[in-house]
Amino acid sequence: MMFPVIDVRALDSARARGERYGSRARERVIHSVQTYARLFADCGLDWTEAGRRAMGYRDAIHATDPDLLAEMEGIAQGARLVFSDILALNCRSELLPPSFLSQVSDQADEARLHNQALGLVDWGECTAIAVSASASSDAHTWLAQNWDWIGRQRAALVVLHTRDAQGQAIATLTEAGMLAKIGLNDQGMAVGLNILRSIADGTKPGVPVHVLLRHALSFESLHAFRSRLAALANGPGFGAASNIPAADASGDIGSFEIAPGGWSEYQAQDGVVVHTNHFLCDRLADQQAVMASSLSTEARLRCAQAYARTRPIGVAAIEALLRDESDGFLSVCRRPDPALPEQARVESVAAVRIDCSTQRWWIAPGVPSQVAFEEVATGFPAVRQLGSA
Repeated sequence: MMFPVIDVRALDSARARGERYGSRARERVIHSVQTYARLFADCGLDWTEAGRRAMGYRDAIHATDPDLLAEMEGIAQGARLVFSDILALNCRSELLPPSFLSQVSDQADEARLHNQALGLVDWGECTAIAVSASASSDAHTWLAQNWDWIGRQRAALVVLHTRDAQGQAIATLTEAGMLAKIGLNDQGMAVGLNILRSIADGTKPGVPVHVLLRHALSFESLHAFRSRLAALANGPGFGAASNIPAADASGDIGSFEIAPGGWSEYQAQDGVVVHTNHFLCDRLADQQAVMASSLSTEARLRCAQAYARTRPIGVAAIEALLRDESDGFLSVCRRPDPALPEQARVESVAAVRIDCSTQRWWIAPGVPSQVAFEEVATGFPAVRQLGSA
């Protein structure tokens, strides 16, 4: 079943758009709060303290785009929550400790995990691929990825149709209460997300990545976004590490690694770029936080690189990568491990492929090997819907 679609584009103010979003997604926003309250608790951080720490990111968000603060205030009002709740959701990657992917389980007892230490659970998430028009079989530019996360959070996902202050239309698959995650705009600019972990995560407030993803969708090209990344790095900086795979209608593709220590672009090779959950840019290699030996990020990267060597790359190959189960429960396409309790079952909660050339997108609303990719209307001008998969 496809995720609920919430369209707030008709409203003039950012606060009004947020209020309608929060009101219409209220139950799912509360689900998000419950999920992250439990997750933060496993890291030794209670929800009240998470909200207090999130408030420290307001200045960085204001420096990025003050309308996004107003929108979050509206979301809180519409969902009948306090502002710090919504801010904590949008800062969830920054509030999680740098050691999260390897040590989150130190606070969990073995009984909860059927005698399997959480350190043996791969909390890494997401395999992404961007394909330029020169490397694709249909001469279109594609961005696609799986989003791997706690399975229960699938029940919080929404498709949000919104716009920026200039009226540019945006469509994003996100967790209810958050401004954006994976998405595209009506100019054919698309972004995704691979969470990384840096030794400096959370050491000082900077732009939260989910705020940055939404901000990225207000640009018409990667060229413009690159310039903005440089300005943000020299201004408020970034609060935590992430990678933003991106593509635009001109055929430009890239993968932008950010961290409190700076940013760098991982360049495409022969018209294709793939990324998982560790730093690939030499400039940021010393920022990498310690990862558990069980993390699948390097194996998934090798798997994605193998698919990337296929030429030309078509929709069938992209979907085959996102459905690859060659490494069992640690594959690119991740099925939940029934041996683990619900709160530790990481799985592919959804998969997305975006055609930047025609501004169309398809979502698999579950483990992609088990569900079909369904085209989801963007609501962009009809002329931008021309073309075929």
